[in-house]
Amino acid sequence: MNIILMALLGALASIMANKGIAVFNDGLRPIMPEHIEGRMTRKELAATTFAMSFGLVIGFGIPFSLAANIILIHCILLGTDIIGASSPDGKKGLIISGVIGALYGIGILLGLESVVKAFELLPVNFLGSLGEVGTPVVVAFAAFPALATAYQYGVKKGIINLFVSVMAYQAAALFGSISLGTATIKLNPQGSALIIGMTILLIFAMREKQEGETVDLVSIFAERVKRIRKNLPILMLMGGLVAAATASNLIAGDPISLNLMKESQFIDAGFASLARGIGFIPLVASTAIVTGVYGPVGMTFVFAVGLFVRNPILAGLIGAVVIGCEVLLLDRIAHFIDKFPGIRKSGDNIRMAMTKLLEIALLVGGMNAANAMAPGIGYFLVVGLYILNEIAGKPFVRMAVGPIAAILVGIFVNLLALIGLFVVA
Repeated sequence: MNIILMALLGALASIMANKGIAVFNDGLRPIMPEHIEGRMTRKELAATTFAMSFGLVIGFGIPFSLAANIILIHCILLGTDIIGASSPDGKKGLIISGVIGALYGIGILLGLESVVKAFELLPVNFLGSLGEVGTPVVVAFAAFPALATAYQYGVKKGIINLFVSVMAYQAAALFGSISLGTATIKLNPQGSALIIGMTILLIFAMREKQEGETVDLVSIFAERVKRIRKNLPILMLMGGLVAAATASNLIAGDPISLNLMKESQFIDAGFASLARGIGFIPLVASTAIVTGVYGPVGMTFVFAVGLFVRNPILAGLIGAVVIGCEVLLLDRIAHFIDKFPGIRKSGDNIRMAMTKLLEIALLVGGMNAANAMAPGIGYFLVVGLYILNEIAGKPFVRMAVGPIAAILVGIFVNLLALIGLFVVA
């Protein structure tokens, strides 16, 4: 069943990219109309897509997926962007992209399983230690609403948000057990801090009112909005597949929820995905309206559906409805964002705060994982590789350096073990 699910997901995403219906890479979406409207050749589109996406698959998607044994969605959908963009136009391209996309989805699933089995054959199986990469993320993720508040409204308000979030964390930790007859409900401290932090950020954001005239994007790009709505059935099908795959623990939408899923903290992962979805509303809605090209995961709320609804079939049905509602409400969402510019700005600041938090948390996690593999050497190598990446002009995005460095330390330790310079504990 998992193989069928991944094959369908890979095939449909590749077809959607080939037909210009939806692409995952946010930077690619504004480029798609250039090809759709005849100003860019298929060859040029393929080269651009490859340049924008391949490095992220290798340097971002795969290291996180290995560390948690759950596939980060970037592994699949950045790859299907490349497959779809590289396949020819017409029915031939539809078939080619669909077949290659299906094989790619299966390959990612089975390939990850094969890599995990291969670790067991190594002199030093460092897969368990690699799991330490995500530990700081699980603890620290609730801080990002306070960071977003600081970016948008200044350090003082950010400190207030952080303080209130910490108090919510402590309150849930100390008094979070609620008895209902024979059952006991336990509030999660990280989830409580996240909800309070996001509430404070949104309160600040909604206090900003629009001044002066606004540009009605929906009216200007009415034809492109119609194009998205015309593809509603295939978008809903894709949303259902993503939600079902998430409910099956096959995929995760971002590194934060991925690491929470690894710890079986599905409710917290769901809240993290909800918060991320709020941050992506302005970006996805505005680029969709302007380009006529949607995202295969929409505004990313389908991941939250899969995390809250643990039945894959039910999650699939709800996920399809969620993306359908997103598309049908595109114009109203755009008008709402225009009325509250603070919410529009908060989307950018939420993404920036998440990125900064992940950069630090994953670097610390990478150092801890590497040191668990090789005490002393681990810290030495990860810090050195991080700074070398900076000196080299950041060929790898900062948040990926920690996991990649930890993997390299694991490989290095195994090489030392093979030549007798490392004693296996």
